[in-house]
Amino acid sequence: MDKQHAHKLLDQLDPNQFAAVSHLLEVMADPVTRALAAAPADDEPVTEQDRRRFRDGRAWFAKRGGKGIPMEDVVASSGVQPEDRR
Repeated sequence: MDKQHAHKLLDQLDPNQFAAVSHLLEVMADPVTRALAAAPADDEPVTEQDRRRFRDGRAWFAKRGGKGIPMEDVVASSGVQPEDRR
C-alpha cells in the first residue's frame, strides 16, 4: 500500500473514525511506545518478599484512605529547597 492509497482511505473516514486512526498513528510513531513493544517480557519470578511488600503497600494506602504523601511533604522532609528541584 502506498501513501497515496492511504490518503484516499483517510479521506473516506468520518471525523470520529479519522480521530481514532490519527491516535493510532500517533501511538505507532511514538519511539517510547515502539521501544516498549519491542522490549522483552519481564520473566523475573515474583518472590514471597515481593508479595509481602505489595500487601504492606496496599494496607498502608488503605489506612490513609487511598492517598499517598503529597510531593511537597516529601520534598520538605528531605531538606531539598523548592528552588533546588528541577
